Amino acid sequence: MTQPGTVVPARAESLPRPAPLAARPTALVLDVVVPVFNEEADLEAGVRRLHAHLRETFPYPFLITVADNASTDDTPLIAARLAAELPELEWLRLTEKGRGRALRAAWSRSRAPVLAYVDVDLSTDLAALLPLVAPLISGHSDLAIGSRLAPGSRVVRGPRREVISRCYNLLLRSTLAVGFSDAQCGFKAIRRDAAGRLLPQVRDSGWFFDTELLVLAERAGLRIHEVPVDWVDDPDSSVDVVATAVADLRGIARVGRALAAGTLSGNGGGTGRGVAPPGVPGALSRAVRFAAVGAVSTVAHLLLFALLRPSAGAQVANAVALLLCAVANTAANRRFTFGVRGRDGVLRHQSRGLAVFGIGLALTAGALAALHALAPDAGHRTELTVLVGANLAATLLRFLLFQVWVFGARRDGRAAR
Repeated sequence: MTQPGTVVPARAESLPRPAPLAARPTALVLDVVVPVFNEEADLEAGVRRLHAHLRETFPYPFLITVADNASTDDTPLIAARLAAELPELEWLRLTEKGRGRALRAAWSRSRAPVLAYVDVDLSTDLAALLPLVAPLISGHSDLAIGSRLAPGSRVVRGPRREVISRCYNLLLRSTLAVGFSDAQCGFKAIRRDAAGRLLPQVRDSGWFFDTELLVLAERAGLRIHEVPVDWVDDPDSSVDVVATAVADLRGIARVGRALAAGTLSGNGGGTGRGVAPPGVPGALSRAVRFAAVGAVSTVAHLLLFALLRPSAGAQVANAVALLLCAVANTAANRRFTFGVRGRDGVLRHQSRGLAVFGIGLALTAGALAALHALAPDAGHRTELTVLVGANLAATLLRFLLFQVWVFGARRDGRAAR
């Protein structure tokens, strides 16, 4: 995990360092975008608080841009009224939904050399805003992100969102080999020159936009600065956690495919630094694809376990969730990872996959049994944490068995397409 106030090291040679801005600029320096969708309840209070904070603490000219992405309530009316009242505020109206779409539109039209965004509920303490953008103003870094997982951060949120957030960032590190610690904190900044380079390559228009932007930045060798933040969960948030998680998993799978094919780049197309070129060995491609499928399976297993646990008990919930995910995992790896298509051998592959499932069940059930023996009063959060570790061990073993037995012992001699 990245230490607070440090830079995530690029895995390639450093790029030329950006030039700092003028010491006392009179032109606009910072544009803070607030993406909103149906936020009539929180918009005015959040924007006024942000505006007051910037006027009191930020030493350079700034702008606040409210990016309304297709709200159907009074959000656009409130934004228009605030823009007429506050000279440092503008608003932008989009006809389609998507946080990523709103950020792309607002950042692409901005004239400020430093671009940022914050969530309208201001869950992140604004005291971190100046430390966030200072490295970009000085030219030290290209991007900056607030991290709820960095040492020194203070976070208040429920166990459900805590587990989902940590699992998501763990999956990113294990599947896409990223160096940043927190992809989804709604508190980020980027230099305009870096944004101009990366935005045309970001395909996602929703919640995965942040993650894809950061992955591209790392692949381009850009410097990412992390700032520990104080963050308090908004209990009235309208974000659909399950739908967002599913969309993020699809994004991980898509980016994982691009990595396996050697097509992901932060340099405007082609093979970027840190990315294997076309023609990489099949083993590396299979490992990346298997990791992407495993990421989806792990989160699905944890979600199913959490849903079944209250009524079925820990062991039954784990067995049912793992069985359902095992069948889907084998089918996905058959086609996506090992390139096997058609019906030939499907029953053999599934039967062997179920045998591998039995090994995974033994590992996870044994881990739960050991936990309950050592700590009979362990809560659901502890159970989920233990399951994550057991799943990682089971995933490594499953890959080896899939490679040498489930799909490796094919007798027809045909190469996987």
